[in-house]
Amino acid sequence: MKGFAMLKIGQVGWIEKERPVPGPMDAICRPLALAPCTSDVHTVWEGAIGDRHNMILGHECCGEVVEVGSLVKDFKPGDKVLVPAITPDWNSLEAQAGFSMHSGGMLAGWKFSNFKDGVFGEFFHVNDADGNLALLPEGVSPADATMLSDMVPTGFHGAELADVQYGDTVLVIGIGPVGLMSVAGTALRGAGRIIAVGTRKACVEAAKFYGASDFVSYKDGPIDQQVLDLTKGKGVDKVIIAGGTVDSFAPAVKCLKPGGKIGNVNYLGSGEFVKVPRVEWGVGMGHKVIAGGLMPGGRLRMEKLGLLVSSGRLDVSKLLTHRFEGFKHVEDALMLMKAKPDDLIKPVVVL
Repeated sequence: MKGFAMLKIGQVGWIEKERPVPGPMDAICRPLALAPCTSDVHTVWEGAIGDRHNMILGHECCGEVVEVGSLVKDFKPGDKVLVPAITPDWNSLEAQAGFSMHSGGMLAGWKFSNFKDGVFGEFFHVNDADGNLALLPEGVSPADATMLSDMVPTGFHGAELADVQYGDTVLVIGIGPVGLMSVAGTALRGAGRIIAVGTRKACVEAAKFYGASDFVSYKDGPIDQQVLDLTKGKGVDKVIIAGGTVDSFAPAVKCLKPGGKIGNVNYLGSGEFVKVPRVEWGVGMGHKVIAGGLMPGGRLRMEKLGLLVSSGRLDVSKLLTHRFEGFKHVEDALMLMKAKPDDLIKPVVVL
């Protein structure tokens, strides 16, 4: 089969590989629609998770089952399915402890384009099919369904990590596609005020649609000071970090109320340390919690998020700004994600 791969750090290209085969509990799928992610950019051009050779990229897609293992009960060839970016091993001790995304080791629930071939191939392998796949809901297009692989669950996990509650004032740092879904998830959880950090017009307009009430820009001065000015010195109850760098944590801590929580879902592709300002962290005693987490995967989460879309509670179409037709355009979509023109939120390739 053909696939678009990371050849080595800084280099990508098309390669030929053997079609994968399923184990007893696994499935082989073909993509119906797929999308590149900023994570792919970090992986290839920053070497964020180390060197990878001839590894097929991609972890966002909607697919069709073409083959299943002998023990798969709930899926059959021809089924159109939601495919999460994170596919845990559900019989692992880590999953039993409540951290399925780390089954087999830290971040090891993230298999696609981390340590096994991803979804930018003519076929791809899904472990533990009954635990990880979900049927595509009626009325949801494959392009929209692709946003359920990573953008929606990661953005929503930011709201979960920050423990957003009714009436909270929440700061969302970064309003790319994940940050936009953090805004949407925060609004669905009942936040009273959502302050978003971002400047690109397309993202600002989408953030307004998803529920952001105020905007600040790093170009206008320190983020924390702008937030403190907007809140009359009170600060915010919660912060979600969905973009930026290792330096994004300091302003988050500075404008967070004592007892507040920070949820980070940003892939920190470079930098050695996250710096926490000592005094604004209450000299270590401010009850300002910082939580960073990889999104949960699995069938149950996919089914619930799929219902949000199929019921009309969540409109993910605002994320899809660029559409390509045909597998040959995977490279074009990835390079667009790398370049990030002002009018881009998310490109999708429909096969």
